[in-house]
Amino acid sequence: MGAPTALEILDEFTADGGRVIDTADVYSAWLPGNSGGESETIIGRWLARPGNRDRVVVSTKAGQHPDAPGLSRASIRAAVEASLQRLRTDRIDLYFAHFDDDQTPLDETVAAFSELVDEGKIRYPAASNYTGARLRQALAIADSENLHPFAAVQTGYNLVRRDEYEQDVAPIVDHFGLAVLPHSSLASGFLTGKYRDLTNRGDSPRGSRALSYLTPQNIATLEVMDGIADRYGVSNAAVAVAWLASRANVVGALASARSIGQLDGLLSAARVRLDEGDLAALSRVSAPSQG
Repeated sequence: MGAPTALEILDEFTADGGRVIDTADVYSAWLPGNSGGESETIIGRWLARPGNRDRVVVSTKAGQHPDAPGLSRASIRAAVEASLQRLRTDRIDLYFAHFDDDQTPLDETVAAFSELVDEGKIRYPAASNYTGARLRQALAIADSENLHPFAAVQTGYNLVRRDEYEQDVAPIVDHFGLAVLPHSSLASGFLTGKYRDLTNRGDSPRGSRALSYLTPQNIATLEVMDGIADRYGVSNAAVAVAWLASRANVVGALASARSIGQLDGLLSAARVRLDEGDLAALSRVSAPSQG
C-alpha cells in the first residue's frame, strides 16, 4: 500500500470513530527494499498532522526489528527510541512485547518496560503472543517487584481460531482483568467469506494462509455468518468483528484494510448489535473440539 492510500485510510478510519492504530517496529522488513519501521513512518506522517495525535491510541511493538532484536533491556530501549522517532510522538500508548523471548530473563523484560512507563515514553506495557503460563509469570514478577504490569494482551483469536486463546490465555486475562486486542480477527481473510475452495486464492498474499482454514466446520461457520450478514445488511467481516467485540475483556479487534471499501466493511461492525441468538449460533458452530 502506498503512503497516500494509507493516509486516506487513516483519515477515513478516525472520521468514522476508529481509535486504535496498531503497528510494529518490524513492519514491513520482509518486503524487498524495506528494513523495518516503514509502517511506523507512514503512521508518523499522519500523526504529525494538527490534532491527529490526541484522537487515537497508538499501539506498537518491540522485539522483532533487525536492529533491536529480542527483549533485553538494551534492545527495548533502542527499539522504543526508534519507534518514537518514526511515529513523531513523545509517547506510545500501548507498547507490546511482540513475541516472548525465552533467551532473555523475563524479569529483565518486565523491568525494562516498567522503566519506560516511569520515564513517560509509554503509557502501558503489554504482551503479544505470550502463552498463559508466561503471561502469569510476567504479572507475578511485576507484582513482587512493584513494577508496572502488562495491562493488555494481543493474541490470535477469531471464530475459526478459538482454542489457543480460550483454553490457555483467557483464564489469566479473566483473573487479572487485562484488556484484549485480538489480532488475526479475520483469519487472514478467511472470515470475509471469499475463500471457500482451493481454487480461490484471490489477489492477497494471505490467500494461502486463509485457505489453511478450509475445514468442514469452518465452512459451516461461514454459512451461519452468511445468514447473519444478510439479515443485518453488512459484510461477513463485520459479523466476525462484532462477535469478537461481544467476548469478555475484548476492547477492540485488530484487522487490516488495503482500501477504503475494505475499511467501510470493517467499520460497519461498530453498528452491528448481534442478538443472543446470533451470538449463540456463531459460538456453537465454531466451538473448539473438547478432545
